[in-house]
Amino acid sequence: MKDILGREIDYLRLSITDLCNLRCRYCMPESGICKKSHDQMLSQEEMVFAVKACASLGIKKVRLTGGEPLVKGNILSICESVKSVDGIETLCMTTNGILLKNMAHDLKHSGVDALNISLDTLNADKFQYMTRGGNLSDVLSGLDAALSSGFNKVKINAVLYGGFNDDEIADLAGLTMKYPVDVRFIELMPMDSSLGYDRKAFISCETVLEKLKDFGLSKVGMDGVSRTYRLSGAQANIGLISPLSLSFCQSCNRIRITADGKVKPCLHSGEELSIKGLDYDGMKAVIEKAILAKPACHKNLSFDEASDAGRTMNRIGG
Repeated sequence: MKDILGREIDYLRLSITDLCNLRCRYCMPESGICKKSHDQMLSQEEMVFAVKACASLGIKKVRLTGGEPLVKGNILSICESVKSVDGIETLCMTTNGILLKNMAHDLKHSGVDALNISLDTLNADKFQYMTRGGNLSDVLSGLDAALSSGFNKVKINAVLYGGFNDDEIADLAGLTMKYPVDVRFIELMPMDSSLGYDRKAFISCETVLEKLKDFGLSKVGMDGVSRTYRLSGAQANIGLISPLSLSFCQSCNRIRITADGKVKPCLHSGEELSIKGLDYDGMKAVIEKAILAKPACHKNLSFDEASDAGRTMNRIGG
């Protein structure tokens, strides 16, 4: 289905939980979030109805997000159900990788085609600091497990955070030399000022190009919203995702559904349309309305201009 600007909307990001086993400083408050009751969240049946409704409107790709999807007890069943929906060609997942070591094989056999693993630093102490207690070795073991389980589409997402990991850009990019995985650098988005990051935390993806200019970096092209490059001799690409410095709204092809059943036409808009409690036809009508309500572009984002999303990323779906 096309929106009113003629953009083909074929990609759904479906958050299946707002809970997480980490407390990343740019994503969640240290205290976590107030856990909602089960009847306030989408059930598995409702999730599948929503995906079926989306598929009938032209959605072909679904990414399961959170929170952390792997803390969901019925995650494998959700994967199987979503992938079996007629019209869904690709099922992806974004995970922090903490639980991936023991679940990668089952995820692959439950229909997941591709994984994005969040990893902002290769320093164990810094990882523990940023995640408020996470263990870097768990993520690296999860990456190894994903590759050995047959996933040939694995990407690492690293959020650029000035004063924290901008001195590790070369090391993170170097993962493409060691593994057949893309590494994507993502500009920090000002989602919620209460999380406490300051102005120096916001740095442009151009910093990556500057840091890597002496490492034989060549331009590849575009991969969705990512500008792609490659180091000489690398097994995979480096991607730059620049929601602040280089808006890609004109090519946006996605909608989002939150774990509590709100359809968001735009990540950075406060507009949300509820599908919780609706039947298939009701969901389809709301999702169609949401697609037609997609704005041309969100407002310019910066340290001084925070998102209008009204939620932290864990409550929207990363």
